Amino acid sequence: MPRRPAALAAAAALLLAGALLTGCTSTVSLQPAQDANDPACADVTVRLPDSVDGQPRRWTDAQATGAWGDPASVILTCGVPTLGPTTLPCQSVNGVDWVIDESDAPRYRVTTFGRVPAVEIYLDNDVVSSAQVLDRLSQIVSVLPTDGSVCTESGSEN
Repeated sequence: MPRRPAALAAAAALLLAGALLTGCTSTVSLQPAQDANDPACADVTVRLPDSVDGQPRRWTDAQATGAWGDPASVILTCGVPTLGPTTLPCQSVNGVDWVIDESDAPRYRVTTFGRVPAVEIYLDNDVVSSAQVLDRLSQIVSVLPTDGSVCTESGSEN
């Protein structure tokens, strides 16, 4: 019988250690986008990588989202409204056009152009390289259907 209390104590210690370890990285609380339930967003989220530019992936509490870093330095949301014509700069990365909003630099919001549903990424350029993030995530976002639109506004790059 003395072995049973020791085994229970060991099991309790393991559970407590597991709880403490999982508590180190909390879930990132996000809001799902309007079209987060689009099946194409599921195609994106199941492909999200374990890390982006050295930042580990974290759990999120919203459908069709992803987050990396602690605190989160990259946040991805699928199912945001598609963009229309814009004067914001646009860059094509691995065949995906991204509209770049630099108004809160060094934190950038980049949104796909010509993809349905659209994907939006917020990134902190003080922590991660926007080029590295877009290179990695464009490969995944490229599974989304295109609507035939391309970035051609003034100030944009193709």
